[in-house]
Amino acid sequence: MFLKDLKEKLYRAVIEGDPEKALSYAQDLVLSGLDVRQIVSEVLAPAMRTVGEMYEKGEYFIADLIASAEAFKQVFDEVLKPRLASGAVSRGIVAVFGTVRGDIHELGKNIAKALFEAEGFEVIDLGVDVPPEKFAEVVESREEIKVVGLSALMSTTMIEQEKVIEELKRRGLRSKVIVVVGGAPVTEDWVRKIGADVCGDDAFRALKKVKELLGVA
Repeated sequence: MFLKDLKEKLYRAVIEGDPEKALSYAQDLVLSGLDVRQIVSEVLAPAMRTVGEMYEKGEYFIADLIASAEAFKQVFDEVLKPRLASGAVSRGIVAVFGTVRGDIHELGKNIAKALFEAEGFEVIDLGVDVPPEKFAEVVESREEIKVVGLSALMSTTMIEQEKVIEELKRRGLRSKVIVVVGGAPVTEDWVRKIGADVCGDDAFRALKKVKELLGVA
């Protein structure tokens, strides 16, 4: 019951955008022995998913999104990330994540980033509004990069995911990476149409699929 109560408090603190409380509850959960990966998958990611749903319904505004995202980020960066080094099942594998050109939404990208890091991946975060050439340049720069995550929240920017894949093909890099495309409008049909590998509409399922494809599941 104690753990359940703490998890609920952390969940609420992230949704309410209260980093001070969120940091305190996360610290307590870590000290109680709860695995860092569980905190990410069972508390932080569901909290941010709820925030996203509230925003879509008009119950939350941009300022609320930013506050919740900041609480999420502080908990992950300050409390959880330093404890992820041990037991990492995917150590040595690098993933590149970014929100595609023309799109500045990063909620989904940040959730995926946290989940992948919690599983031991090194994640290079390119941020938002990233052109296809930038993704390709980074993939070209490091042999260890095996995953490329492309986020697009708007149907008008989804086409940029296809352009990134085309740029990877043009440089002869497509076969060396698993391409994950995610975002609210992304479907399995879209994944097949543009020649991506994994549908990232659900970050948990996407992570599981990527690990299977890499042989580290």
